[in-house]
Amino acid sequence: MSSSFEKHQKRRLISSYFSVVLSIALVLFLLGLLGMLILNAKKVSDHFKEQVVVTIYLKDTAKEVETKQLEKSLAMADYVKSTEYVSKEQAAEFMKAENGEDFMDFVGYNPLQNSIDVHLKADFVTSEHLEKISTEALTKTFVDEVTYDNDLVNLMNDNVKKISFWVLVISGIFTFIAVLLINSSIRLAVYSKRFTIKTMQMVGATKQFIRRPFVWKSVRLGMIGAILALIGMAIVLYYLNKTFVELELLSNPILVVLLFAFVFTLGIIITWISTHIATQRFLNLRTDELYY
Repeated sequence: MSSSFEKHQKRRLISSYFSVVLSIALVLFLLGLLGMLILNAKKVSDHFKEQVVVTIYLKDTAKEVETKQLEKSLAMADYVKSTEYVSKEQAAEFMKAENGEDFMDFVGYNPLQNSIDVHLKADFVTSEHLEKISTEALTKTFVDEVTYDNDLVNLMNDNVKKISFWVLVISGIFTFIAVLLINSSIRLAVYSKRFTIKTMQMVGATKQFIRRPFVWKSVRLGMIGAILALIGMAIVLYYLNKTFVELELLSNPILVVLLFAFVFTLGIIITWISTHIATQRFLNLRTDELYY
């Protein structure tokens, strides 16, 4: 009979440990993904900002040497990421491929203009900088027009600010929830041992002596949960880096290592603090209060 009871208790204990490890792993995994999002938020926003194109249209009278000189001066500017010269013939071929028909068959000639597409560095994709660049380019006598999507730029910058704010807010809330979930799981595990704790206390064991094995057990469970979370994070990060190569998510390995170290350390710290608080609570209870 006692053997059956011991087996039942052992199964309950293993189930309790498994639920603690699973809770820690899931919470730290989600927290790690959120950390990855925060670390790469600027990189992602910069990527989209750098897709904005400033197109400088050239007059038909523009000389080749003037065009080359303008393109070279733009390429050397500290606010320009890249430039591309697009001839009127290339533009016509692009429109033909996009529309599926040759518009010159109806018009009879090529009305398009030679142009230079300019991609700016992300920090300079603002209405003020774009206006300044446009004004400067229009001072050239051979430049006919400068176009860019100002509404898209304003919308993008506004959305980046809003998203950054809410990501920080959600990060704080999620961290708080993560601590509560892990703490609840550990408290349940310690709760199942409350009579053992009180028995040891009644035979004269000190609080530190009673608390130590519980803390070390929880820390080990926290380390196992953190390792599982890190494996999941590594798989997701590898997949995203392969899928979105242009984002270069692994371009700064030091930040990635620091994030992984933070998640691992967080798993240890939260389990240690939660176990310390939970055991202290049961140590301070009277014997008759253990039944409630």
